[in-house]
Amino acid sequence: MFEAEFWVAVAFFAFVALLGYIGAHRTILASLDQRRDKIKSELDEARRLRDEAEKLLAEYRRRQRDAESEAATIISNAQAEAERIADEAHARMEELIARRTAIAQTKIAQAEAQALAHVRAAATDAAVAAAEKILRGTAKGKVADDLIAKGIEDIKAKLH
Repeated sequence: MFEAEFWVAVAFFAFVALLGYIGAHRTILASLDQRRDKIKSELDEARRLRDEAEKLLAEYRRRQRDAESEAATIISNAQAEAERIADEAHARMEELIARRTAIAQTKIAQAEAQALAHVRAAATDAAVAAAEKILRGTAKGKVADDLIAKGIEDIKAKLH
């Protein structure tokens, strides 16, 4: 048994010596160096891509904050504009109501003045007619006619 192990060890060393003689170790080392360089370049590329992704993420987050800020500004400006428009509409409505109220009061005053004038005219006509009737019944002749005419003129002058 010892002999078999001995020959296995000798064969192994001979095989390793053969590999060393034909330069297999250089091929293996070159292959390992290539593999190492490839892994290193892949790691460098992954770092570069990660840095780019972080920069893009930071840029998009900044843009999002800017957009949110701009949206808040737009909303506050729109609210201020809406309040200003509402205030203007309210002021115009109050002005319109005041103007229409003034027009209505003017029309009412004119209607009252016309009604008062009509009432005075009707009262004057009624008073003149009553005075004329009374004077005709009591006074006769030229004196009666002069008194009636003078009385009618006096009444008309006082009531108008």
